[in-house]
Amino acid sequence: MEPLRTDAAGTHLVSRSVPVEPPSFRAVLRAADTPRTVWGAPEEATVAGEGAAATLTADGAGRFDTIRNAAEALFASGDVHAGTEAARPRLFGGFGFHTDSTTGPPWEDFPGARFVFPRVQVTWVDGDAWVTVNAVGPEATAESVESRLAEERGRIESLPDAGDLADPPGVRNRRRTTAREDWREGVEAAVDRIESGDLQKVVLAQALDVDLDGDLPLPDVLARLGERYPDCYRFLVEPEPGAGRLQASLFGATPERLVSVRGRTVETDALAGTTGRGETPEEDEWLAAELAEDDKNAHEHQLVADTIKEQLAPFAASVSAGPRRIRRLATVQHLRTPITATLDRAEHVLSLVEALHPTPAVGGLPPERALETIRETEPFDRGWYAAPVGWIDAAGYGTFAVALRSAVARGDTATLFAGVGIVSDSDPDGEWDEVQLKYRPILDELEREDDGR
Repeated sequence: MEPLRTDAAGTHLVSRSVPVEPPSFRAVLRAADTPRTVWGAPEEATVAGEGAAATLTADGAGRFDTIRNAAEALFASGDVHAGTEAARPRLFGGFGFHTDSTTGPPWEDFPGARFVFPRVQVTWVDGDAWVTVNAVGPEATAESVESRLAEERGRIESLPDAGDLADPPGVRNRRRTTAREDWREGVEAAVDRIESGDLQKVVLAQALDVDLDGDLPLPDVLARLGERYPDCYRFLVEPEPGAGRLQASLFGATPERLVSVRGRTVETDALAGTTGRGETPEEDEWLAAELAEDDKNAHEHQLVADTIKEQLAPFAASVSAGPRRIRRLATVQHLRTPITATLDRAEHVLSLVEALHPTPAVGGLPPERALETIRETEPFDRGWYAAPVGWIDAAGYGTFAVALRSAVARGDTATLFAGVGIVSDSDPDGEWDEVQLKYRPILDELEREDDGR
């Protein structure tokens, strides 16, 4: 069945689900045809998808509206029997960071926005599992989908054991897109703009290209990321490769939620301000206390929290922020403030995504000035790095995270991304070190112990 594009007509969605004996996540993903989809989030179901029953794409300034309108039309045509809310059909995908589409490496196959209905998806929730088959098009019928569902249930339940986790492939070569001296000059120029009043904050990023000693075993990588970062948002996005190109895979485990919408409740987080983890419990507590009391990090964090509240205000009857806390991850600690809003009317999740992206945690303030500085300073295209990834359902609810702690893999190569917030008292060397720290979650999945680090 051909993927659905946003200009398709006469669409019809049929979706059926059935419970299955919970299979191995890695076994499901290893057996899946591309494009594959993965979504896993705290307090949400984990989903692994195979293929694309429908694909929605869009570019340019109207991409959020285009995807929202196409999604609403597609869901409205639905003949859906999910059996459980967790297994209901959902569109999975995301957007590019900048408004214009990206075409340079490694983003050649990523449009400005792309969402898919997986042909087959497996959902794990609360110890149970469900398999779902989706079909889209004039020829989609309940009978054909139910027949396919029986086949897929048998296939999923007969998958072999996944066995031991594969070792990382190893890194044989690294290439930085930003030299250290260029980084110093870029940070100093940004600080000058901040001190002159042209900027309040800007987030500058780096990219790291690596050559691997073999293809990346993504099912094992995503499983390990889930074990090491259970409170983060895991994702895998695979667009259709262009002629002559290998499959590109955007994957990661990000700590930053952009927005979650359920009914009229909106939840998001201000996540800004970073330090490392200690080698002992005492050092860990000392680093956390130093982060909590540091004026530079507190200022950067407050800019993010205040702006998010301002961006939510036009949609909300009320907006409230919880206490600022330390959020500990395996390799870093962050300042985090949870923010909750009650909508004054029903809103599609993409309306909130459009309003919030990019937050000052990944862009800066004022937004347009910050985006100009990013384009002028960074010698690479951000593509989908630091952009919204997540899911949409028929009610317009959904969850989106920010694609941080991420990389694009293609064959035996990968490109990693990481960034830091620059404010008036930022030190180029300290910010450089923080970027290297933020590479670690993904580098740990690529390097062997005998690689030179």
